[in-house]
This record gives sequence, C-alpha cells and structure tokens, in this order.
Amino acid sequence: MNYTASVITVSDLGSRGLRQDTSGPAVRAMLEDAGFTVVHTAIVPDERGQISALLRACADERKIDLILTTGGTGLSPRDNTPEALLSVADKVVPGFGEMMRIETLKYTPRSFLTRSVAVIKERSLIIAFPGSKRGAGQCF
Repeated sequence: MNYTASVITVSDLGSRGLRQDTSGPAVRAMLEDAGFTVVHTAIVPDERGQISALLRACADERKIDLILTTGGTGLSPRDNTPEALLSVADKVVPGFGEMMRIETLKYTPRSFLTRSVAVIKERSLIIAFPGSKRGAGQCF
C-alpha cells in the first residue's frame, strides 16, 4: 500500500526566506526512503492559526495519511506547533511524544524540553518533530 505524506516546516525566519530550511528536506528524504509519497511540503510562520488551517487542509481536503511538522515545539513564546496540533485533534496519541523524548534522551539531557505531540485528525496521523535537522532525524 502506498501512503501519502506532508512535511510542514514551522519557522518565522524560514517562512520569510531569512533562514534555510534543513529539517524539512531531511524529513522528506527519510519519508521517501521509508516508502511514503510526499505530496505536499510547506514552510509557515509560527502562527497557530496558520498552522491549524494548513493541518486541516492537509487532513480534511487532501486526505494525506501522515503529516509531519518540524519546528515550533520548544519553550519560546513563539513556539505554537503543539497547540496548533491539539486544536485540530480528533484524538491525541501521547505515546509518540513520550517515545521521541525517551529516544532523544540518548543524545541530549535536554530532550524533555521538547513539546512534541501526535494527534489524529480525520484519518491523518499528525506528528510534531523538533525543528533541527538532527532532532527531527533522531525522532524519525
């Protein structure tokens, strides 16, 4: 069976072209290596409403199977990705965030500062990864 995927990078600077996105392309490559067909990518600012609207469009309209976000999971006031995921959730899947924090603890004691979450929206699984290429790869 062929599954579709979307990669959404959440970055204020990246959305304005002021920072190169390295985590989004890395996540895309990992998805393709795992056999997913990446049908959508985007870079959006860390604005909860914009993130939520894009997640709804990917899940409700495009019916994408797996939606991975990268960025916006830290503790800064501008980090809004977990709240955006929770705002569109039909179900919360807490095990993914817990597993990612435990796995990345092997690499950094700060792993528990990430607020990575996973939810189900319609028939889409949506998972929030950290914004760094290294952190996203470790969580993948």
